[in-house]
Amino acid sequence: MTELPEAVVASGAFEPTAEDIAGVEAWFAEYDGHAANADVERMADMAMFPLNIVSDSAETGNGGAAQQTRRQFVESMSQVMGEPGEVKMESRRTPIFLTKQLVLVISDATFTVEGHSQQVRYADLLVKREGKWYFQTMVQGGWGDQLSG
Repeated sequence: MTELPEAVVASGAFEPTAEDIAGVEAWFAEYDGHAANADVERMADMAMFPLNIVSDSAETGNGGAAQQTRRQFVESMSQVMGEPGEVKMESRRTPIFLTKQLVLVISDATFTVEGHSQQVRYADLLVKREGKWYFQTMVQGGWGDQLSG
């Protein structure tokens, strides 16, 4: 058997520091602020494109994946976000660090629109580049029929 590269082996032992966790929490606080203001351009500034989107379809029973350019992300999120203050979001997040530069974050969230609340679960893969976090992959069930890939 071929030996794994040392960096791969080291990643199995990574334990995030309080500072690592705080950095991810601060990233989400900023992102959530932009989302609350329906500022999709600023949300897009926090992404690494092309952005991977992974979902499934309850109708077909199939999973799928696609990529979005910045323009596509802005267009689709503009439709989802509505006007500033229209969507209220509360989230509990669980970061799972793979390495110091890669973190999978599971979010259990409640979205409230016009007094109607819905609970959702989704995941984001954040990638740290040049000391700054960017989301690169979004995973959430139920959007599969809208994926073109």
